[in-house]
Amino acid sequence: MAYRITLIPGDGIGPEVTAAARRVLEATGLDLEWEVRHAGADRIAETGRILPEDLIESCLDTGVVLKGPLTTPIGGGHGSINVALRRALDLFANYRPVRSLPGVKTRFEDVDLIVVRENSEGLYSGLEHEVVPGVIESQRVITRRASERILGFAFEQARRRGRKKVTAVHKANILKLSDGLFLDVARETAKRYPDIEYEESIVDATAMKLVLDPTRFDVLVMENLFGDIVSDLTAGLVGGLGMAPSANFSDDCAVFEAVHGSAPDIAGKGVANPTAVLFSGCLMLRHLGEAEAADRVRDAVRDVLLEGRHVTRDLGGEASTGEYVEAILRRL
Repeated sequence: MAYRITLIPGDGIGPEVTAAARRVLEATGLDLEWEVRHAGADRIAETGRILPEDLIESCLDTGVVLKGPLTTPIGGGHGSINVALRRALDLFANYRPVRSLPGVKTRFEDVDLIVVRENSEGLYSGLEHEVVPGVIESQRVITRRASERILGFAFEQARRRGRKKVTAVHKANILKLSDGLFLDVARETAKRYPDIEYEESIVDATAMKLVLDPTRFDVLVMENLFGDIVSDLTAGLVGGLGMAPSANFSDDCAVFEAVHGSAPDIAGKGVANPTAVLFSGCLMLRHLGEAEAADRVRDAVRDVLLEGRHVTRDLGGEASTGEYVEAILRRL
């Protein structure tokens, strides 16, 4: 069976790490047909659009996307391409599994949790304007519909993956109406899943608990901005953003991507670590129903990490991107 996949190489190191992931995924023997579509600063200059029409059409047509990092300017310039893509494809759920890896030295050795982030609203949506010179107003919108979708998704993922507990992360002690609504929906949803333990945790306390003992959590679900911060924090528990896969889901489309930046300072030098895109590719294979192939790729990467002889510089080694990939291919 052939699988059609939209490939967005991205900016900076994006083309390098996505090319590396493509080589490994193709080595599984699966029939993968790639539709390469470009986004980023160069395409914006060329088309005048943050999201070119051909890219959106391909994503909707294939329904499966593997994506490299895209640059978002800080404090000016064009808006976030990532946010625009999530809106255009209605990618309401962000799924971030976080698991300790062999050979990657961190403060904890037994981290195994999932962060589920609402993708469509909240402060992260960037709804802001200047009221008068020197005064900026940002809007934080929380709706019942979006809360129901993301909480239902979190509990379904917990049940499907054999997880025991879901934690709703909030700031309802201060944001009594917006996060109060989120918690109301969380409690209603939890009643439909009596087989799964449910708890609530204030976001700042959650951050403290995570760095003290991440094993106390299983599945965490939260609104957009909290999810952006907490998911990066949890990635730090297992080696950083370069080791963290990610998936974004709508009812009809799934985008699998590295969550790290485009790292323009090392672009083109052949030293980028493609692990995050590789593991995101494993999530993609599982989504396609190819769990065995996903396991083979995951195990090959883990074996190379554990051996430690052919890993990239950020992991304490001297291997180039290509040498790291060759070692994975030999294991595969």
